[in-house]
Amino acid sequence: MVWLSAGAVVFALLVLFGLLSLLATRGLTHFWPQPLMLLQSVDSGPQTQLGVVLDQESAGSHGLNRILLHRGAEDFFDSPLVWIDEAGLSDRRAPANALAIEREGQGPIFGFALNVQGLDQSQALSDLSPDAQVAIIEGATENLAVSQRSNSLLQVRLASGLIVEIPLSAIRTAFAPNAMNLPEKVTHFLSAIGRFLSESPQRSNIQGGVFPAILGTVVLVILMALIVSPLGVLAAIYLQEYAQRGPLTRLVRIAVNNLAGVPSIVYGVFGLGFFVYALGGSLDSLLFEDRLPAPTLGTPGMLWSALTMALLTLPVVIVSTEEGLARVPSSLREGSLALGATRAETLWHVVLPAASPAVLTGLILAVARATGEVAPLLLVGVAKYAPGLPVSGEFPYVHLDRQFMHLGFSVYDLGFQSTHIETVEGLVFATALLLVIIALLLNIAAVLLRSRLRNAFKPQEAV
Repeated sequence: MVWLSAGAVVFALLVLFGLLSLLATRGLTHFWPQPLMLLQSVDSGPQTQLGVVLDQESAGSHGLNRILLHRGAEDFFDSPLVWIDEAGLSDRRAPANALAIEREGQGPIFGFALNVQGLDQSQALSDLSPDAQVAIIEGATENLAVSQRSNSLLQVRLASGLIVEIPLSAIRTAFAPNAMNLPEKVTHFLSAIGRFLSESPQRSNIQGGVFPAILGTVVLVILMALIVSPLGVLAAIYLQEYAQRGPLTRLVRIAVNNLAGVPSIVYGVFGLGFFVYALGGSLDSLLFEDRLPAPTLGTPGMLWSALTMALLTLPVVIVSTEEGLARVPSSLREGSLALGATRAETLWHVVLPAASPAVLTGLILAVARATGEVAPLLLVGVAKYAPGLPVSGEFPYVHLDRQFMHLGFSVYDLGFQSTHIETVEGLVFATALLLVIIALLLNIAAVLLRSRLRNAFKPQEAV
């Protein structure tokens, strides 16, 4: 049994390590500058394609036979993705002067810079080195006035020979991945991660960052914790310290334990029917009658999502707190009462501090579960794109009536609602990795704080 237990622990650690490795490998490579490959094919006439290789299909012992190329410029092609037979390739290389140009509100463009119309320069971009081309483009996008950037056009030649013009105001960044050395790639990698964590999403969440989703997730979890903590602790105190032992108390405990196994989507349906329509609609009739029929609180939002998630995680807090209270030695209670303390003072100053590790464990486990739940939020408040943040500088600063974005929903939306999943696969893994890291940090914080509290109250338990 000892070896079996040790093997189970090792297996669990390997599964966790494998999950994190998969998410990190597939997610972080999304931000690494991938080489741009120029592929010349002779099948069905001479064709030239430039882009990032996303996938390769194997044909058994014959080797690779198809390459999935992301050629970008989806507003100029029927599809940004194209399958190319490897057997029909006449040339395959990575030109140093190939540029990757990321645009605001549109997909990337892969091509060769020719010139900038409206910008005084003595030499065409095509005659300069890749580093000089990138420096001129980035300098123009950062230093020129908004009106001048809108009137200045970057001419780019695609691999097919088509020349397109891009307004400088629409360019987010430009880089030459084939000409970058390792320090430049690391700088670009860190900058891309920074933009991912700090910017708002664009193009149906397949471009830009996830900052609104991070903020929405954190605000939701904090509100849920503020609601579920007093309710769960008070319920556990009553069941353990005041309720009479009998069939009714046992029935309540069974009901609480069963609530922990109810599917989360059921809580979402209850939250939509009770919190949003019944409670929110009643508050609109009482407080915002002048705004009807447009709902104010009778619509999905942050407040109802926090209440629904508090109801979802309430059994976890109750069970954990009650178990912690049951483990407090009766000698502590008796000693406090013998010294003249009332029952309430004993509970507040002796019992609860001794049970605080269990209380904290239950709360953090509830927070960790709420961080990854998506199904109930689909009904009570989460949105694909929320125009306003739940926290802002406008009064009342915390907008409980607003819909919000959530990291878990972002993973679902990117993974199942994207038109070309291959182009956003790395973004899906990166968002999932961020969500897992947040959950792991919460659990690590729970273990550390629980250890500190146990050490702090160990002398009292010894007495």
